[in-house]
Amino acid sequence: MLLAICSSGDSVNMLAAIQEAHEREMIVIALTGKGGGAISEVLADTDIQICVPSERAARIQEIHLLTIHCLCDGIDAMLLGED
Repeated sequence: MLLAICSSGDSVNMLAAIQEAHEREMIVIALTGKGGGAISEVLADTDIQICVPSERAARIQEIHLLTIHCLCDGIDAMLLGED
């Protein structure tokens, strides 16, 4: 699985990473903003995109950070059980 984080959705490096992930049959979770940019166009049907509906990088990154914390909490609960 690849977790791709890009505020604009247009990072050339992220696009290359997503392409490599698809070649390796990996699922991509993309955290984007500003409408998803070019990343939204290259995602497969099995991929997940969480696009923050904002143009401001600071707002997008705040929601990305919250999302990452939620993902980590869910993974901890799956691996270690609920507290």
